[in-house]
Amino acid sequence: MRASVKSLQQMAIFMTVFTGGSCAMMYHLMQKNFAKADYYRLALEQLRAHEGAMDSLGAPPLQAHNIRLTDRHNCVEHLSAKIKIPVSGTKSAGYLYTTSTKDTLLNRWRLQEAVLQLRDGQRITVFEADLATKDGTLEELDFGEQTMGTSF
Repeated sequence: MRASVKSLQQMAIFMTVFTGGSCAMMYHLMQKNFAKADYYRLALEQLRAHEGAMDSLGAPPLQAHNIRLTDRHNCVEHLSAKIKIPVSGTKSAGYLYTTSTKDTLLNRWRLQEAVLQLRDGQRITVFEADLATKDGTLEELDFGEQTMGTSF
């Protein structure tokens, strides 16, 4: 069976549009998944709660932009996540560098560090787990001496 040049061109155009649309859809869904993740959400909550960082950005309104999926600072593994979130306000913009670990016992993410790097070079520590525990603002789990099994 012979295919005409015109039908081959139409098929090539259709496949190009379909592939481009599929890539755009996958990119959008991956960004949406990042925005829903606890390690992402916890970091933005800490940024919103830090008055100095919010003043430096000129926020509210605080805008969190799409992360660059190819950036080497963005690495999510099974038990750890390091991400670089682009943020901006009315005065300035920058990146929120975050480190989180997963608590396997409770099956949830814990923010370890969040640092805001502004375009002018200013660095603001938004959250540090070590500092939070010294201040008593982070509640640590103390399991003490637990025994396994049941007693009758």
